[in-house]
Amino acid sequence: MKKAIHMLTALLLSSVPAFAQHPPTVLLVHGAFADGSSWNLVIEQLQKSGIKAQAIANPLRGLQSDGDYVASIAKQIAGPVLLVGHSYGGPVITVAGNKAPNVKGLVYVASFGLDQGQSIQDSLAGFKEPLINSALQGLTFPNGQAEMLEFYIQPDRYHEVFGADLPTTMTDVLKLTQRPVVASAFGEKLQVEPAWKKLPSWFLVAIEDNAINPDAQRAAAQRIHAKIMEVAASHAVALSRPQDVAGLILEALKTLEHN
Repeated sequence: MKKAIHMLTALLLSSVPAFAQHPPTVLLVHGAFADGSSWNLVIEQLQKSGIKAQAIANPLRGLQSDGDYVASIAKQIAGPVLLVGHSYGGPVITVAGNKAPNVKGLVYVASFGLDQGQSIQDSLAGFKEPLINSALQGLTFPNGQAEMLEFYIQPDRYHEVFGADLPTTMTDVLKLTQRPVVASAFGEKLQVEPAWKKLPSWFLVAIEDNAINPDAQRAAAQRIHAKIMEVAASHAVALSRPQDVAGLILEALKTLEHN
């Protein structure tokens, strides 16, 4: 009798939407020249709506390896996950969403939308070069017996190219806490089938962005068939317009809950 009850319970639970069994978790993935704290204000907005959210430390060491890392975290979360990626974090969630079966949707924030075999550099070809390209500073770091190159934003250019709509008191701190990205990540081809081919996607275009050409963002959003929101903001839109970013995330969650 008990065995029959357990089987019936399992059958009933399998027919209930995942959101009803476990509340969704929003997993926030930062991009280059930032860290997990760049999501603080968005997390505050999500918490006000009772949403579970977690910002992770993106290694920034390579597209495939970073995607594998994010996928490993997502797979260990009970229940459905909505991946949100800012800037370079967008290609990372494109990899991760392919490898974590509990990921149900993708939100791209001022980002890139790569197809298989395409790199970040490829996706920017043909668009006007953004200001950030002239503001990068390369430094080397040891990798076994070899040395690798990583990029920072020159501190005196950080406000202009990354967060022009933020107070300088904020960017004066951000420029000193930025995390570098390995240079080779920008030329690394997407090796897997992109997650957006099987998952619903949303895309926030920052139309005053000096790090990723807004037209390149629009092209990326159209490529991945995302629902698009445009916001008059800099690349640091999660800090300057957290309500808008959180609003798009909530819209994605609402859509997924009813699907």
